[in-house]
Amino acid sequence: MHALDVLGDPVRRRILEMLSSGELSAGEIGTQIQAEFGISQPAVSQHLRVLREQGFATATAAGTRRIYAVDPRGVREAGEWLTPFERFWRGPLAALDTELARGRHERRRAADNDPERHGSGRGEE
Repeated sequence: MHALDVLGDPVRRRILEMLSSGELSAGEIGTQIQAEFGISQPAVSQHLRVLREQGFATATAAGTRRIYAVDPRGVREAGEWLTPFERFWRGPLAALDTELARGRHERRRAADNDPERHGSGRGEE
């Protein structure tokens, strides 16, 4: 299975998002995923198995619990496949950053020129 096939499933993407914040037990993952997607515990287990087998997650036994974490191998593989396509979003994202900075600068300049902000507004005679 290709890395992007793994990531193509919204349940598996959500599990990886959850794991990106740190390790979680299978039970914690199952509870959250079942609530969000309305799927059964065995279905969640199947998604966890796919993530493990495809190198996106690791599982460690901790007593009777299984603790899951992100495995960087799968994420790295997906990133390597996407690298040639970065040119399609790198420019537009840089342009967006420029526009956001311009907007912040204009708001700051408008605030600096606001007479009420500097105490020369109403009520100060």
